[in-house]
Amino acid sequence: MTSDQQEQRRVEASREIAAGAEEVFELIADPARQPEWDGNENLSRAADGQRARAVGQVFVMAITNGTVRENHVVEFEEGRRIAWRPAEPGQQPPGHLWSWELEPLDAGRTRVTHTYDWTELTDEKRFVRARDTGVGRLEASLARLAAIAERD
Repeated sequence: MTSDQQEQRRVEASREIAAGAEEVFELIADPARQPEWDGNENLSRAADGQRARAVGQVFVMAITNGTVRENHVVEFEEGRRIAWRPAEPGQQPPGHLWSWELEPLDAGRTRVTHTYDWTELTDEKRFVRARDTGVGRLEASLARLAAIAERD
């Protein structure tokens, strides 16, 4: 695979949100809040009490088609960065990554960068959905996240 093809498998969007980094991070790190801002409209619900706090943690999310995903936290820095790899229950993650980076600009403004990376995805039956997850879907998540963070 060429590096150009690799680049197409990684999409990123950024937005400034008029809220502090800690407040924005709480919305991202708490799986029970994620369906509120999901621009993919793929997340259905998650049980309370699964707030991500460390690499190695797994949180469970129901998705809109009725199945469940175990999300393996692979990067974590409180208030600044979180990334997870979804997988079917009891399975190894097939290779896609959702990540969030927060850069505090001041006490009430944060630059948030959301990335979907499927460069390591090997399950071809997931390629159609992965290709459909473009910048527009990430921007939709950021817009919804901003609307929640800015009103709270």
